[in-house]
Amino acid sequence: MSERPHAQAPPPVEVNLTAAIVALAKDEPLIIATQGRGAHDTALPSGAFNPLAHRTFEIGLREWVGEQAGAHLGYVEQLYTFGDRGRNAQAGDRDPHVVSVGYLALTRIGGPEEVARARFRHWYAFFPWEDWRESKPSIIDEKIVPALTKWAARDTVKPNAYGLTRPERVRLLFTDSFNDENALDRYQLLYEAGLVEEARRDGRASPLIGEAGPLGEAMQHDHRRILATAMARLRSKIKYRPVIFELMPPTFTLTALQRAAEAISGRRLHKQNFRRFVETSAVVEPTGEFTHRTGGRPAALFRFRREVLQERPAAGLRVGVRG
Repeated sequence: MSERPHAQAPPPVEVNLTAAIVALAKDEPLIIATQGRGAHDTALPSGAFNPLAHRTFEIGLREWVGEQAGAHLGYVEQLYTFGDRGRNAQAGDRDPHVVSVGYLALTRIGGPEEVARARFRHWYAFFPWEDWRESKPSIIDEKIVPALTKWAARDTVKPNAYGLTRPERVRLLFTDSFNDENALDRYQLLYEAGLVEEARRDGRASPLIGEAGPLGEAMQHDHRRILATAMARLRSKIKYRPVIFELMPPTFTLTALQRAAEAISGRRLHKQNFRRFVETSAVVEPTGEFTHRTGGRPAALFRFRREVLQERPAAGLRVGVRG
């Protein structure tokens, strides 16, 4: 009786914590990113989980983010576990395979000049097709849709797990009306089509990638996928939970609050509907003070009513787009 050959031992696995840390400044959503030496070495802050030093993932996350990025985190939410082989290890690698637990974290802007190894970056630099505040981004019709249409034409019948064909997914995500919560689906489609730099690096590049050109700034490993997950989660979250106030100063005008919601969602909101909803939902209350920094008439200052968290389970900013 012959002995069974020994199966190849799998590489060791390392648990990594990766944070998409979001802040707002001058009506723009920012993230903290670290920068290496290479062209595509931009990365989200990340570090290994040490179970001997930290009792929970979140404790470890908060500690090394403070050390690495110099940021104090407010709201923190675990997103997803990312462990695909292509994100880090390749066949034949002997280094540990990194499984990353992704987090969405919110912080108020401090002094990025004081951050040693990290800096604030505009998150739309990584997803230029997601910012619809002024108009539909030109990159969609000029580069993305033509390349995706050619890719979809190669297989118009086979559906995906949700029963949608390639042409249907292209139409749903890029040619029909903009749904801000589909940020991750849009990036995933571009990756599947081989049109982003990460797909080229992972060996999935399409011959059409040259036609589309660079589609946003690439990141290390699958950090842009983690960031897209965080973007989609935050866009959804602000509609039913008051997390946006974690990004606001203690007092603010209603105009500033609307611009913050627009910056996160990537779309303009209907001003009258927004104000009517905010004023009647009791999520904010007037402070009785005014600011002259608006450039026009004095504007009333408001603050978040934390009591609303005990009054009802949902207290977000579910308002309509600009009419």
